[in-house]
Amino acid sequence: MAERMIAATDGAAQPNPGPAGWAWVMGDARGHPARGESGYLGDATNNVGELTAVAELLKATDPTVPLEVRIDSQYAMNAVTKWLPKQRQRGFTTTDGKPIKNRELIVHIDELLSGRDITFTWVRAHQSDGDVLNALADRGAQDAVRQRGGSAWTGAANAPAVELSQPAQGSSVRANSPATSAAGRCGATTKAGKPCPIDPRPSGLCHVHDPAVQCQAITSKGRPCAVATGGQRCERHRDQIL
Repeated sequence: MAERMIAATDGAAQPNPGPAGWAWVMGDARGHPARGESGYLGDATNNVGELTAVAELLKATDPTVPLEVRIDSQYAMNAVTKWLPKQRQRGFTTTDGKPIKNRELIVHIDELLSGRDITFTWVRAHQSDGDVLNALADRGAQDAVRQRGGSAWTGAANAPAVELSQPAQGSSVRANSPATSAAGRCGATTKAGKPCPIDPRPSGLCHVHDPAVQCQAITSKGRPCAVATGGQRCERHRDQIL
């Protein structure tokens, strides 16, 4: 059996929505950077960049080789694992029959996953002791936005320079299986100044405190809306683009 390879994907949009990019980085059997690719999307959302990176990685890799894909986006992680079976069952529509957000990309990823041995692992982004492949993918997506164009490289000597060098712990989920939460309690503090007692998501925060599952639309006060919605827009902000 072929050894499981390791890769990371990331997307970026500056602002969001705005000029967007994607990137993936493939590691060798030891997780050291081996090659990478990035691309520019024009105006799109960050979520589109995240999903495009996953799709481009799957297209660029041998479908017979087992693969671990590291992702720092809760939305992308859920879209290709936790939510996928039910979305497929409903024909990639919402409960009221409307197409889900980013339907074309998610359907394409579902097709690319068919018959493959893929494990998705959520990792924290921008950590001082974080995952180097994730950091390289982040750098590639950001550079694609800044340069308005993508690039490709092969060999660790040609990889973009990043400060991180140590692997970070993540939460792994096999493709098409439900996500599981981390042990312990939410790492946030309540308004009363006490530790939050709610069980956390893989991010280490609960559904109330994790921005990845909140509305996050900009309110009239200029702050992100913190209504827990599973990552979608709340009723008040449903017309704002994801």
